[in-house]
Amino acid sequence: MKLKTPTPQELLTWQWQNFEPYFQDLLAVDLNESTVASWVAEWTDIAAAADELFNRLYVATSVNTVDEAAERRLKDFMEQTYPSVMEKSQQLKEKLLASNLTPPGFEIPMRNMRSEAALFRKENIPLEVELNQLSVELDKILGAQTVEWEGEERTARQMEVVLRDKDRAKRAAGWELSFKRQLADRQAINENWVKMFKLRQQVARNAEKPSYREYIWESYKRFDYTPADCMRFHDAIEEVVVPAVNRQSEKRKQALGIDELRYYDLFVALDDYPPLHPFGDAAELEEVASTIFHKVHPQFGEYFEVMRHQGLLDLANRKNKADGAYTTDYAMIKRPFIFGNAVGIHDDVQTLVHEGGHAFHAFETYNLPYIQQRWTPMEFNEVASMSMENLIMPYLTKEQGGFYSERDAARAIISHLEDNLRFWPYMAIVDSFQHWAYENPAGGLDPDACDAKWAELEKRFRPHLDWSGFEDIMMTGWHRKHHIHQAPFYYIEYGLAQLGAGQVWLNALKDQRYAVEKYHSALKLGGTTTLPKLYEAAGVKLAFDAATLKKVVDVMEDKIAEMEAKL
Repeated sequence: MKLKTPTPQELLTWQWQNFEPYFQDLLAVDLNESTVASWVAEWTDIAAAADELFNRLYVATSVNTVDEAAERRLKDFMEQTYPSVMEKSQQLKEKLLASNLTPPGFEIPMRNMRSEAALFRKENIPLEVELNQLSVELDKILGAQTVEWEGEERTARQMEVVLRDKDRAKRAAGWELSFKRQLADRQAINENWVKMFKLRQQVARNAEKPSYREYIWESYKRFDYTPADCMRFHDAIEEVVVPAVNRQSEKRKQALGIDELRYYDLFVALDDYPPLHPFGDAAELEEVASTIFHKVHPQFGEYFEVMRHQGLLDLANRKNKADGAYTTDYAMIKRPFIFGNAVGIHDDVQTLVHEGGHAFHAFETYNLPYIQQRWTPMEFNEVASMSMENLIMPYLTKEQGGFYSERDAARAIISHLEDNLRFWPYMAIVDSFQHWAYENPAGGLDPDACDAKWAELEKRFRPHLDWSGFEDIMMTGWHRKHHIHQAPFYYIEYGLAQLGAGQVWLNALKDQRYAVEKYHSALKLGGTTTLPKLYEAAGVKLAFDAATLKKVVDVMEDKIAEMEAKL
């Protein structure tokens, strides 16, 4: 039975009884060579509707964390509809696998399905529901964190503007105020973490895996690298990037005339010009970003205009809005949605461009016939987003339709490259912490042990930072990375992808058009080929070694020096 596609508004009213007849009909079909293609197409339609319903319900809770009706609708879906959708989807996977039929272009999805079928346990469905609810509760805790600053109530995100202020005493005061407010929720976040951790341990046991790391590795379909490769990458970062960050930090200390570098010293410009203020409001951010996307590639600009005109952007920061930024997928209508928290700093430009890369990737995968082909390895999803951050560099000036004067564009590029260098050691902390926690569950269950481990990793990967007097803020850094709590082990992707994106950038420095076309062509592949081949299609390689990392880091340092010379 072909799906009678509901409108998005109608979809929001759907419950399991609306989905059930379609699943039942699919399960009743006699699968053979003449029916399998149409059968998978009909499965795509109903799977896309279920996926979009969840994502719309989740978006409603993140755009307003105090919307009790939205929270209730999501909770009802997770408890009443989601378990049945998952169970019937599993039966469909088993039916297709048992048929020994492979639709054209379906080799990689079949590999994924075999893994999913082997991992699936019905008893884990209610545990996933409970984990989702705990994630919503964490969003509420973080979304309510505000401080009083200069007579106004400010969110943690809005306080990041203060870190760009030239007045060090002001930066320090704003930073301390904001982070002490976050420390006030220390106990609540610890309790949330322990509940989540215990549930994840049970999920792994139910799936007969020796640890949650083993479980998540298969769940994330990491067929092309191992935990040992991650450790090798951590070591490469320690060898190559940490010294580069130390060199940049020494320059920063000299420029600021200080003996020790505090966290609140990292983001202030090292010149006598005012802090970068690229846009006044979210509307201006959208307008200028659209011009830049058109310059990178006309197709990307067209995609962004579709999103602007169809209400698929929520970019401005406000109270009671979930933290962070993300792009999600409305698979039924074949449209992405971008969520952000812009406050008027250059980081907001980079964030929107990053999420734009995800969105354009989604648009390209919508051209693939089956939803299972659109699932792309996360390590390449992030190449799509991080490469876009680098590909916009030639178009940042107002002369090119961008945000800045020539001088401020140079400052923005310095800021971006310095942030990227600092990111790799931070990523290594986050990833190392998670490997430790789930391979040592007694420690992972103990918030004090987690604090101690985070402090140890800080000293290893960020020795340039002075935390004296603020050790509690430092050691609870794991509280402030929502991936650790809400998407465990989803962070190495950023580090690997930044190395892939760095290689795309090296290509672009030689030939921008070539680099963009290779990147664009790779986006179109979706999940129809392996992770290494996706990297190869983009003109780069999946790498964990110090030598590849050094090639990119050396050029980053050279580019920073070139931009500094312009100032």
